[in-house]
Amino acid sequence: MTPRLAALIFFTLGLAISAAAGQPQQGKVLYYRDPMDRPYYSAEPKKHEMGMDYIAVYEGEEDSGQAPPPPTAPTAPAKGKILYYRNPMGLPDTSPVPKKDSMGMDYIPVYEAETGDETGTVKIGLAKVQKLGVQSAPVERRRLSRTIRAVGTVQADERRLYIVNTKFEGWIDKLYVNATGETVRRGQPLMEIYAPELVVAEREYLLAWRSLQDMADAGPEIRKSASQLAEAALQRLSNWDISADQVKRLQRAGTVTRTLTLRAPADGTVMEKMAVEGMHFTAGDPLYRIADLSSVWLTAEVFEQDIGLLHRGQDVTIAVNAYPGTEFTGKVDFIYPTVLQETRTGKVRIVVPNGDGRLKTGMYANVAVNTAVGDGPVLAIPDSAVIDSGTRQAVLIERGEGTFEPREVRLGARADGFYQVRQGLSGGERVVVSANFLIDAESNLRAALKAFIPPDDKKPGE
Repeated sequence: MTPRLAALIFFTLGLAISAAAGQPQQGKVLYYRDPMDRPYYSAEPKKHEMGMDYIAVYEGEEDSGQAPPPPTAPTAPAKGKILYYRNPMGLPDTSPVPKKDSMGMDYIPVYEAETGDETGTVKIGLAKVQKLGVQSAPVERRRLSRTIRAVGTVQADERRLYIVNTKFEGWIDKLYVNATGETVRRGQPLMEIYAPELVVAEREYLLAWRSLQDMADAGPEIRKSASQLAEAALQRLSNWDISADQVKRLQRAGTVTRTLTLRAPADGTVMEKMAVEGMHFTAGDPLYRIADLSSVWLTAEVFEQDIGLLHRGQDVTIAVNAYPGTEFTGKVDFIYPTVLQETRTGKVRIVVPNGDGRLKTGMYANVAVNTAVGDGPVLAIPDSAVIDSGTRQAVLIERGEGTFEPREVRLGARADGFYQVRQGLSGGERVVVSANFLIDAESNLRAALKAFIPPDDKKPGE
């Protein structure tokens, strides 16, 4: 082999080796991809958070299937100027310069084309909208109702309670009603009592009345004096609650009886009996406590936030454990003016008919009140459309073509899965009801943040 031929062979081998080892020089570097095959790309050389270099992708490789094309690199020039960098985890934190979060992840650039116009709209690619599963619903008028549930206790109607006592002292000679829980009727005899003062007053009246009858032919002045004595004696009996029927019986009989019959003042049930046969009592001592239970009170404990939906006259459905499957009905009668600090509940009084006597005092009951929001249909949105910061509420208005407008709203009552809208929306607009929080994280709602953070002159991240 001649020296000339050997040099030619070595030159050819050198070209082949150079071509094999020169793959990095095989074309223009388009971008750099994540070494862990994650969908992260960079236009410039960079390192993975674990210190590994991003892998260069050359011209032609993206068409050969060696590496997937980056989703943002080809369109990066069309995005325009980078406005700021947002937190990669969707937290409300921005930076005017590139930075990493506490986990070493790079902040994501936000371009002019992604932030929408100056009115605060947020624009997201249609593919991203479809991927997030964004759904919207119209703002429309509807009737809203809400069922308020509470527990309560059955009590006697305070307006139907009666205390049996006398205005004179005496002794109980005989009891006719001698057990607690007995049912009595108005005018039914309760006991026979002996009262010396009463006997004397009856005798005085009887003498004055007889004198008036005997002086029918006497002069006017004499008859007037006798009449005044009779009226004074009768007034004394009336002051002691002696009924007109008893006075007429006294007139008919013409004799004074040793005892007086004490009768029930109303229909009801004996809730408490203090009277004992042979007992001495003084004026004002309670002898019986009678309650008319044909109508009872149900005192319910209602949570503070529900009190404003209640008003007098509302229908109430009641259920008690003693009668499974049976419903009682009543009406809201009074809303007490205080709230218990320990439980943050207010008392509501409900009047319940109880003609059959099945409701017993002391029973626990479950109460349901169906309340309507407003006097008719109200403007409403689904409750899933509301983004609540804790102090303010906002919704995302769908503008079409992947454009969304965050807007602060004032809401009213919540019922049937909807919120009443008091201010901020009008009928016919569409609000995002699903994936709205994902849109919030995706765009960081740069314009909407003005409604949640006091405005200032600082740039994002400062």
